[in-house]
Amino acid sequence: MLLRLPYLAVSSVFAFIRLLPMSDADKDIEILTLRHQLAVLQRQIDRPRVPPADRALLAALLHRVPRPKLRQLQLIVAPETILRWHRDLIRRHADLARRKRAGRPPTRRAIQALVLRLARENSSWGYRRIHGELAVLGIKVAPSTVWEILRAHGIEPAPERGRQTWAAFLRGQAHAILACDFFTATTLNGATVYVFAVIEHADRRIRILGATAHPTAAWVTQAARNLVMDLQDVGATVAYLIRDRDSKYTRAFDAVFEAEGVEIVTTGIRVPRMNSIMERWVQTCRHELLDRTLIWNQAHLLHALNEFEAYYNGHRPHRTLHSAAPLRPAPEPITDPDRLHYLDVRRRDRLGGILHEYAHAA
Repeated sequence: MLLRLPYLAVSSVFAFIRLLPMSDADKDIEILTLRHQLAVLQRQIDRPRVPPADRALLAALLHRVPRPKLRQLQLIVAPETILRWHRDLIRRHADLARRKRAGRPPTRRAIQALVLRLARENSSWGYRRIHGELAVLGIKVAPSTVWEILRAHGIEPAPERGRQTWAAFLRGQAHAILACDFFTATTLNGATVYVFAVIEHADRRIRILGATAHPTAAWVTQAARNLVMDLQDVGATVAYLIRDRDSKYTRAFDAVFEAEGVEIVTTGIRVPRMNSIMERWVQTCRHELLDRTLIWNQAHLLHALNEFEAYYNGHRPHRTLHSAAPLRPAPEPITDPDRLHYLDVRRRDRLGGILHEYAHAA
């Protein structure tokens, strides 16, 4: 309607200009012709539909015509309908002017964005608490204004938003959680090799602790000691270690971590989803490496796993990390049009082309 009404108004002006040079006789002939055509159309259509833009234009053109003369005109609607359209047009104009004058000025968008940010980052804050934080920042708004902003954007009250989900709880504790697991790989001669790996929940960094055909208690315990020393070197703080109930994890294995204040969390029997992040990495390793490689022996397996570990931690993007790698942050987006016009991207092959890494040419 906003575009059609100006179009109709301009068309009517040009039609009026076209009538100026015409004589009265020509105008009378045209009026009689249009009236006859209108009578023919009225016999064919019971009740025509008039869009809002056409209603406004007819009401504006006929508002000065007296009611008796309106009854003499051959209109497609009743004269009372034309008068009602005109009253509606005047009332809407008055309501719009009243709304522009009444009420407080709208809240600035920057303040609205800040209110939404405070509510998003602090799920336990109600509108009163957010209002107090704004007052500390020197931003003067009414508490009811904060409440209206939250309600308009569909943000529930603080008691409803304060309920912590399991996903949020695990994300908050991820920096202190490790998960470990054994998986097997088969060499060309049919031998089975056990691979021991650990993943950090927070940044998804993987650590291959070793591979052996005979995972004895001493070997597993030594792998645990090596892991503890690596974590101490990087200053990592670990509170929990998730593992299954495999008999390879002996009491000596648990004692290494308990001595460092790490609590051992065992998964349920045949419940792999309790260690889902580790299980998912094992599946990724199989699909992207082991299922596409012929493993000659244990030394070849360790070499391939070390290459995959470097690729996984230093290059492979992760959805959980917003397309960053565990040891490499996501680069800044390219905004230079000239650089986007010509992209010189080079490929680096790992393990003979099984793994591909892409980077911009230096």
